[in-house]
Amino acid sequence: MLLNLENQDSLYLKEYSNTLVNWFPWGKESFQKAKDEKKPIFLSIGYSGSVLCKKMKEESFNSKTIADLLNRNFISIKVDRDERVDIDRFYKKVYKLMNGQNCSSPISIFMSEDLEPFYSVAYIPTSPRGNVLGFQELLEVIIEKYKNDKDTLKEKGQEVLSYIESKYKKIEATRLNSTILKTINLHLDEVFDRENGGFGDTPKFLQISILNLILEYYKINNQDKILSKLTFTLENMANREIFDIKRGGFYRYANEKDWSNPRLEKMSYENANITSIYIEAYKITDNSLYRDIAIKNIDFIYNYFYKGSLFGSNLIENRDGSIFIDDKVVTSFNAMIIDMLFLASTIDNRYLNIAVDALDTLLDRFYINGELYHTNNIIGFLEDYAYLGLALLRGYEVTSNQEYLVLTQSILNSAIDRFYNYGRWKFSNSDIVIYDEIYDIDYPSATSKILYLIERISPLVEGDYSHILFKTLEFNSYNLMRQPLSYPEMSRVLLLYLKDDIITKK
Repeated sequence: MLLNLENQDSLYLKEYSNTLVNWFPWGKESFQKAKDEKKPIFLSIGYSGSVLCKKMKEESFNSKTIADLLNRNFISIKVDRDERVDIDRFYKKVYKLMNGQNCSSPISIFMSEDLEPFYSVAYIPTSPRGNVLGFQELLEVIIEKYKNDKDTLKEKGQEVLSYIESKYKKIEATRLNSTILKTINLHLDEVFDRENGGFGDTPKFLQISILNLILEYYKINNQDKILSKLTFTLENMANREIFDIKRGGFYRYANEKDWSNPRLEKMSYENANITSIYIEAYKITDNSLYRDIAIKNIDFIYNYFYKGSLFGSNLIENRDGSIFIDDKVVTSFNAMIIDMLFLASTIDNRYLNIAVDALDTLLDRFYINGELYHTNNIIGFLEDYAYLGLALLRGYEVTSNQEYLVLTQSILNSAIDRFYNYGRWKFSNSDIVIYDEIYDIDYPSATSKILYLIERISPLVEGDYSHILFKTLEFNSYNLMRQPLSYPEMSRVLLLYLKDDIITKK
């Protein structure tokens, strides 16, 4: 019997069981139903915090006309982005290939019954807008095309898949050396906002990975000029609208360069990562502002996301003041928070027990018989291994609990066995196999974090991981040496790799 969304663990998916559209979950049964009924598939990928996802849910998926067209002519599949990160990433690649640009949520993909994608779009308006078809008109065109010219659509889908699945052509390697410092300095000067702090134009994101890179640069090179970019940014963010002075917590991004008019969404894991930076900055400068912001942020995470010893994912504020919290528990997100809590315990010991309890609970629920899970029943991705490994290692550094170190190495070895492939890392290795990107998207890339774990654990354990570290850096050397700020977290690892050479040449 085919499952419906009411039986799914995801709160986001459950919400769609109440729309007029007859949704099915991602899986073999749904794909087989499409084949048996010779119907195309409409795949919709989103998450609870997306305004446009909610807009489509309220308007299009509760329109009787649109729902009838979908229910009669398509197999409609709904996917939770946070639960199936691999599916989201794969179809974002499809979208980019077909449209020549990136997209955020939602993603709307039309595929043949054999999963060949022939049309991709992000948000679909209910009514036509200029040259853009409304949802009903688009469905009618696709229904007609699929009925009369299915072979052409299938061929297009096969071509798209052949590009995505084609073997990666290795770029000629570039020598890795300390000249990257000069490039980082030059590029930081180009993108740094001297008036407001931060980097780049609007919308203005926290750019946590760039801040991490600056921190590492300063620790290695002790250059005041580079540190001032960090401190100026942290002080401006703490005193502007991007930070919620009332409840605590940083919003995802601001719509203005001066950090004003923020998007009223807060991610638990993103707040954990920015809190770690404030703690590190406090340790370097002894500026109490950074400590105060860190504490306020931790209290926010604890007050709004903590449930059953673990932490939820994101929070949305409406203009009327009401709040929606997605309490979905994700291994990688929780590992980021736990890592931060262990770090926070070095400046305030009251966070230690919370960190230990959360780590023990996470392992008990999601690390079962040597198998790591991303969420309930979803096999873990590279990011889960990387971030959990780092949380365990931080736990060992803070508590000296040897079991944490042993488990860290076990997690690392499992990640290498499952995901490593001659300088490249798979992000997932289950029903969708996709290689990880080294871009830092919503948070630092999984490949960068697994390399960071290798860098940090290597002096503490037996076993030589140097060839894996070097091969991955070499594979990405062309991009890293030319555009380090495009991949700041991996550039951070490269600085650590070159640390001895950098210090020698100071």
